[in-house]
Amino acid sequence: MEVERHDDVHAFYERVAPFLERNEAAHTLQLGFRERLERNPRVFGDADPILLAVVASGAVIGVATQTPPFPAALSLFEDPAGAEAVAEHLAADGCELPGIAGPVGVDERFLDRWRALTGAEATLDRRERIYAAHRVIAPRPTSGRMRPFDAHDRDLVLAWIAAFGAEAMPGSALDNPERFLERRAQDPASGLVLWDDGGPVSLAGFGAPSPNGMRIGPVYTPPELRGRGYASAVTAAVTTHVLEGGRRFCFLYTDLANPTSNSIYQRIGYEPVIDVTAWRFRH
Repeated sequence: MEVERHDDVHAFYERVAPFLERNEAAHTLQLGFRERLERNPRVFGDADPILLAVVASGAVIGVATQTPPFPAALSLFEDPAGAEAVAEHLAADGCELPGIAGPVGVDERFLDRWRALTGAEATLDRRERIYAAHRVIAPRPTSGRMRPFDAHDRDLVLAWIAAFGAEAMPGSALDNPERFLERRAQDPASGLVLWDDGGPVSLAGFGAPSPNGMRIGPVYTPPELRGRGYASAVTAAVTTHVLEGGRRFCFLYTDLANPTSNSIYQRIGYEPVIDVTAWRFRH
């Protein structure tokens, strides 16, 4: 088993895409930023990405990526020891990772080795579940309609993205709403929509394309407007829009600490695929 480090984004994905695409839902994160990294390797920050392929007998058996300043993302591994090999490689390079995100089980193998090698303390940030939908079950009728985001919505949407990030994903790309919105505008595969009921009441995004799928998120309704069916309505509508646009699947992440959102998405056709965790490190 060996760890290959790639400096060329195009060559890296040529190498690892067949492996990642065997389970698009589990690898929606790493597949989803492929096009953006190929256009600009520093799209997420001021440093080059770390692109690792774990190889056994010439075949890719696992993938690890980091787009600084964000945590590293780990794929599934055909051999669980591959996660330990990644930890050893990164530690030998002197990397000071801010954290990791990866499938349950893979995270434990990486963390045990990383702690032993670096002395880092790991704190659990989020437990999440990835869902996939290939059809939409219509939610109960809700007043309003989906419409595209436009420039007049900018200030409101920036505030909502910041609120969502603080509530659900602190330390993520959503901590910088201006930059998040700028990247969405520059990505032709991405978009934002609003549910409008006499004014905007809920937000949903879509993007991060993989060969057959698209990821939905963020989805946000202000606290004072929750419980009225708006999140279900906008998620069902944007999922329908993406599927009718030619994608076979839509994917999304949910926080396992939020049973309401997990229930909502299952009622409109999303099915659980895999559980993942996010960890923060303190060195």
